[in-house]
Amino acid sequence: MGEGKTFNRWLVVLGALLIQVSLGAIYIYSVFKPGLKDNFPSWSDTDLALPAQLVLAFFALGVIAFGRIQDKVGPRPIASLGGVLLGIGLVIASYAPSLMVFVLGFSIIGGIGIGAAYVCPIATCVKWFPDKRGLITGLAVAGFGAGALFFTPIAKGFIASVGMMNTFLYLGIIFLIAVLIGAQLMVNPPAGYKPAGWNPPAAAAGAKGLKADYTWQEMLKTPQFYFLWLAYFAGCTAGLMVIMNVTNVYQSCSLLDLVRSMSPVSKGAFNDCISQAATAVMIVAILNALGRIVWGKVSDNIGRKPTLLIMFVYSGVIMLLLNWFTSYPLFLFGVASVGFCFGGFLALFPAVTADYFGTKNVGANYGWMFAAYGVGGLFGPWLAPKLMVVLQKISYESVDKAGAVVLKTFSAGNFLIAFAISGIMCLVAAGLILIVKPPSGK
Repeated sequence: MGEGKTFNRWLVVLGALLIQVSLGAIYIYSVFKPGLKDNFPSWSDTDLALPAQLVLAFFALGVIAFGRIQDKVGPRPIASLGGVLLGIGLVIASYAPSLMVFVLGFSIIGGIGIGAAYVCPIATCVKWFPDKRGLITGLAVAGFGAGALFFTPIAKGFIASVGMMNTFLYLGIIFLIAVLIGAQLMVNPPAGYKPAGWNPPAAAAGAKGLKADYTWQEMLKTPQFYFLWLAYFAGCTAGLMVIMNVTNVYQSCSLLDLVRSMSPVSKGAFNDCISQAATAVMIVAILNALGRIVWGKVSDNIGRKPTLLIMFVYSGVIMLLLNWFTSYPLFLFGVASVGFCFGGFLALFPAVTADYFGTKNVGANYGWMFAAYGVGGLFGPWLAPKLMVVLQKISYESVDKAGAVVLKTFSAGNFLIAFAISGIMCLVAAGLILIVKPPSGK
């Protein structure tokens, strides 16, 4: 491609960040839950969790499908299409009269759009930066983690001023415009491109049989793919379990503490609880974004495997302890730690996929690897409310649409079993990473 010969590769990173910040607003779903519950009081807790589960699943399906297509037609048109689909999906969600229509817009159309746009910056940046693969994939997806930081206060402002459902309409328009702008900077490098002054590292002794580039069909025939996939699934289960349930988890532990001194819990105290939970969402978003950059850089220095081992062991230990982190500072430390490592997983696994299976087909190959995220997105957010043990139904004061104070009930409990399962999965994943080695060619 002629334009690739003179294209400034850092502009690709700029476009990637613009796209990913918009797509990363998916992580603020817990901010929408109270408003959705008010608009649709018949929705159960499982109903409220369903859009978050399905948007992650269709996100992963979009990465698989469009990763292959963008390898063939280029990243710009696919990223643009993703922005259009995401915008249309949120507009449909804003007019949804039922759970089914909301899921169609927010989760299915929106999720596929997110997947289409998400894979393009990753595949493009990996090709432009073979010299900084860990760092650059971290930067390429850092915006995704930071999306919640930027859009949590924006969404809260919209909810307060224009209402819950109109918030989806306005966000859909914002995301559509931002992704389309970023997509114009998605340009592949010319064939055989390498940065000035950089040469590929020499093959290690005894590595004569290593294959440079695998097709996705060849990759799926290697045991290494399945070891890495299972490890990625464990990390995504932990991260998404926490991220998609931050608000509910903190409300549970906070209200259980408040009800000891006041019953019902006052409107002011409950609003403080909601505000602290929203702050936690933002802090997790900050650490999620930082983890992508920090762990990516660390992996360039000490290697992908040692970095992943540290992250999985740390995540596993924190998840096993998280149910006892009930004070606000400890809670923030726990969920931020999981978010920090989760960001690292999303930075390192694209780089690992390129390390093990080459960059030529990285869009398609990472699409299949990213299916672990989709399955983890179905499993993790569902597991926490499903296995929550209800300890007490707590009455709290709220204000209805007419401005009158009314009593509502919150089912508060603990998440010990779900957190323990996820923690053990992370420790098992560390064992898988310890034994996996790069595949050898035929």
